[in-house]
Amino acid sequence: MSDNLSTSLKTRKILLSGVKPTGKPHIGNYFGAMKRFVELQDVYESYIFIADLHAITTVQNREELVNNTINVVLDYLAIGLDPKKVCIYKQSDVPQVTELAWIFNCLTTVPYLMRAHAYKDAVANGKEPNVGLFDYPLLMAADILIQDADVVPVGQDQKQHVEIARDTAEKFNRIFGPAKDGASETFKLPEPLILEDVATVPGLDGRKMSKSYGNTISLFATDDDIEKVVMNIVTDSSGEHPENVYAIHALLKDKELLDNLYKENKGKYKILKEMLIDDLQDFIRPIREKRQKLEKDKDTVLEVLREGGRVARERVEKKMEIVRDKVGLKLS
Repeated sequence: MSDNLSTSLKTRKILLSGVKPTGKPHIGNYFGAMKRFVELQDVYESYIFIADLHAITTVQNREELVNNTINVVLDYLAIGLDPKKVCIYKQSDVPQVTELAWIFNCLTTVPYLMRAHAYKDAVANGKEPNVGLFDYPLLMAADILIQDADVVPVGQDQKQHVEIARDTAEKFNRIFGPAKDGASETFKLPEPLILEDVATVPGLDGRKMSKSYGNTISLFATDDDIEKVVMNIVTDSSGEHPENVYAIHALLKDKELLDNLYKENKGKYKILKEMLIDDLQDFIRPIREKRQKLEKDKDTVLEVLREGGRVARERVEKKMEIVRDKVGLKLS
């Protein structure tokens, strides 16, 4: 695995993304982001990390964090992320990231970080944020910049994280100058990869599909669970077809074919829901079965993380050697 992975990660632009281990994914997560990582693994030199250090700002239970971390890897392997093409690693297995984050801390002012959305939202809601939440953007900047990422896939609401990484890179480059060879700046300026064509995935009640709304369809749901949740989708009888059912169905079927089906069955809401049930079951069943098979081979999952961590550490250590020298932490 190591030779194949190292060889494949050499010639293309670099994509980096972090995935917080925070529970079971739903089909909104899949169509909104997860599916794109699989599609992009053949386009970019991809680094996907499990953001366990970010997670402990909120998840402070050992068993929960361990289980969530393993589950995220299982989820992504099940949907088709290939560890021979993508470096999949655990954030905490690359200690150079936190080393770089501290250096960035020393360059960044408190008022600047107070403008971060997550911190402002927490304060606005009367919460007392921990230091980890306050410093979250700089740890993320370190994640991005240490890998020389060219692009970072984010939703429109997460664009600020990439902007902070760019600001931090520019400040470091300005203060400490270019790399030794003088040919380039120490840090690249990453670009957000905004997936504009990904519409908001609707939930069972028509609002955005979200765990907080309790309106989701699990990405690995059983056939029985799929039938139950679809039959409970809220429908509006005022339109030509049940909008919520159609919107979810449109994720799975060609629009022209779907429109014809809904015209042929106009007003037959039960039949339309049954068709959606069949299509969802056909879509989810193979990835659910693949995940169940992977669950029985935990050693393979752990090996994916070990190998990814090794590749990531070796890569970023070269960058940190440059950074330590520029800052003055390296004496020879």
